[in-house]
Amino acid sequence: MKGRVEIIIGAQWGDEGKGRVVDSLGSKVDIFARYQGGANAGHTVIVEGKKYVFHLLPSGMLYPCKTCVIGNGVVIDPEQLLKELKELQDQGKDRARLVISAAAHVVMPYHKLLDKAQESLRGKGRQIGTTGRGIGPAYVDKYSRCGIRVGDLLDSDVLREKLEVNLEEKNLYLTKIYGEEPLPFHEMFALAGSWGKALAPYVDDASRIIDDALKEGRGVLFEGAQGTLLDVDHGTYPYVTSSSPVAAGGCVGLGVGPALVDRVIGVVKAYCTRVGEGPFPTEDSGSGGERLREKGAEFGATTGRPRRCGWLDLVALRYAVRVNGISSIALTKLDVLSGIERIPICTVYDIEGETEEHFPCALQRLEKATPYYEHLEGWQKDISSCKEYHDLPVQARKYVEYIEAATGVPVNLIGVGPGRDQTILRNF
Repeated sequence: MKGRVEIIIGAQWGDEGKGRVVDSLGSKVDIFARYQGGANAGHTVIVEGKKYVFHLLPSGMLYPCKTCVIGNGVVIDPEQLLKELKELQDQGKDRARLVISAAAHVVMPYHKLLDKAQESLRGKGRQIGTTGRGIGPAYVDKYSRCGIRVGDLLDSDVLREKLEVNLEEKNLYLTKIYGEEPLPFHEMFALAGSWGKALAPYVDDASRIIDDALKEGRGVLFEGAQGTLLDVDHGTYPYVTSSSPVAAGGCVGLGVGPALVDRVIGVVKAYCTRVGEGPFPTEDSGSGGERLREKGAEFGATTGRPRRCGWLDLVALRYAVRVNGISSIALTKLDVLSGIERIPICTVYDIEGETEEHFPCALQRLEKATPYYEHLEGWQKDISSCKEYHDLPVQARKYVEYIEAATGVPVNLIGVGPGRDQTILRNF
């Protein structure tokens, strides 16, 4: 009997609430698997009024008797990962079995130094908006075929050989180009070796474990970080992340064939947010955006920096549906729109006097895009206690159905608050 694979992706610029959606579906899943990104992402889960923020751990860690997988597509900061694990262990909340792919790459201290130095060198107006967590440089090493993988941390001879070569090169960059102090080999080697010992109990062949589970008829949930519009290929390049958050990245990042995927769930915030630099056509820099930020608590889970806020962009959403093959939408933070008299929703762009229905591939065209808004009637009722779809005000239901009609995709999950129990399921 074949198991079931579902992929949860962010359909906007990240921060859509993927963690709470994963957590809401957790009771029906046997394996939670993270497939890309690094500690630059933060997934927030609220259970019994307590907030948990996972940067590297899959969002299913709070479920007992489950398996959580960190796949080969993730770049792992062992210091951050071990910190997250200890925090859960201290609270008695490390309930799931954790598996880490031996093929996942490691974020080393020199990656973080290079990340910050490179961003600083770009200067004002040319910065990407990186978190400085070393993600980009770690992926650069991966594709330059000189990266250190988790499995290497467990073999001192391999680790020594790779680290010697890497440090020789990275110290040249740090000292000659960026004016930083060199990193001593013996300290880096001892640190990496200690990481290997701490992580050894969790390291395994993640792809095989998922494959075995599917053959046993079990359910697997693939969990991405960031969002479609930050994808290195399909996002607003160069203002993107260094990996592929789109659904296809799930197959690559976990070693599973695409024919095994049953459903792609696109997580969509009821409005739009973005962090870092780059174009954002529906951004509201006035009181409307400020209201969304304050009511929606739009501050980064990893950095704490305020998110840029604006209105729902159907041009971008239709694009996300196309490149991911989204078959189901999870709509989050609908409650944040309560109290707005007329809600703007972008249906097309105006670019230099021409109507554009499709999301532009060229950054220079997107930067010139002006949104055309339809305005839907809002609702005043607090919807945070609604349990069923028919409990929502008619105007809220019309907002949901407008999105369905515009994208051709059903909205099967609606978040009306941050808690696990503040979720409405429709034919899910």
